[in-house]
Amino acid sequence: ILCALSAIPLQVDGLFIIGWMYLPPHDPHVDDPMRFKPLFRIHLMERKCATVECMYGHKGPHNGHIQILKKDEFSTKCNQTDHHRMSGGRQEEFRTWLREEWGRTLEDIFHEHMQELILMKFIYTSQYDNCLTYRRIYLPPSSPDDLIKPGLFKGTYGSHGLEIVMLSFHGKKAKGTKITGDPNIPAGQQTVEIDLAHPLQLPDVENLRDFSELSRIVLEVREQVWQEEQEEEHRQEEEDRSQQAVSQPAANPLSGEGAEGEETAAGAEGMTQDKAPASRPFVLPMGVISRNEDYPRTCRICFYGTGLIAGHGFTSPERTPGVFVLFDDDRFGFIWLELKSFSLYSRIKVSFQNAEAPSREAFDEMLKNIQSLAT
Repeated sequence: ILCALSAIPLQVDGLFIIGWMYLPPHDPHVDDPMRFKPLFRIHLMERKCATVECMYGHKGPHNGHIQILKKDEFSTKCNQTDHHRMSGGRQEEFRTWLREEWGRTLEDIFHEHMQELILMKFIYTSQYDNCLTYRRIYLPPSSPDDLIKPGLFKGTYGSHGLEIVMLSFHGKKAKGTKITGDPNIPAGQQTVEIDLAHPLQLPDVENLRDFSELSRIVLEVREQVWQEEQEEEHRQEEEDRSQQAVSQPAANPLSGEGAEGEETAAGAEGMTQDKAPASRPFVLPMGVISRNEDYPRTCRICFYGTGLIAGHGFTSPERTPGVFVLFDDDRFGFIWLELKSFSLYSRIKVSFQNAEAPSREAFDEMLKNIQSLAT
């Protein structure tokens, strides 16, 4: 389930349905386990009696409301937001949020730009402590030909801290979609795209330390990709004109589908062959900033890719070139060439104990019953 800045797993625990706030670990420890915090609770007292409680804040459960908006989407509302407030006012709330969200105090953060971004995030999240909307997340399907198993990863995003990204595979492309967002790139946007048809042959470790050498390699591949896209567009235009020029249908369309299938299969076969090559030494070029210095020093394979950057409020978004680095089955990285920054991603591995997750149909039915009782 997705909300503004956190993923919410739902569980049935006895006579309660609990929605947990699903938070990444403190920056920059991507390999640490996820953190959990209860956000709302539905108490099933009798067959025709249920109450909704908001668990947000520091004063315990209080009165709330739940409403179905449409398929796979519902909202919760707090009816007693005074329970969210602290006696010390917004300053105390900010300092408490900072300790919980970042694991540090404001005095520990010396970088002025980072302080500004953290304050923006606090203001942004504080706007939604009264009413939150959730929608279901469908995890991507897995194929034996995938480079690694798709799924959810937690990754470093500079001064924005850790964010959750969903990795999925689409033929010769792989995409990283933000599940949680920040003041620059919101949730739902495609943060990185990996071109699996263009692996990168990085230089040896000593030459890799030279950022200008890495930049030269990546920009050469970007030019090659651009030329291939132009040629493909020209070829498609020629085919469209040819079809318009004849009155009868073109050749058996099944042959075209078969050719496309052969091309896709060939690409998948090549990717499978490169799926687990021998590890090679890896080091970040000089000048590339990494929040996590404990990144792996060997990698399997690298690909050309693009990353999405934007100004505050998702202004002037653009895709910029970068390098996707596959370390192992559970970790990958992305070098943002223009930002001279490195993001490290680690797979989310979560298992709930002493609770049984309801099926989609069962949970939808429970929500309908609870809403009908509330009205």
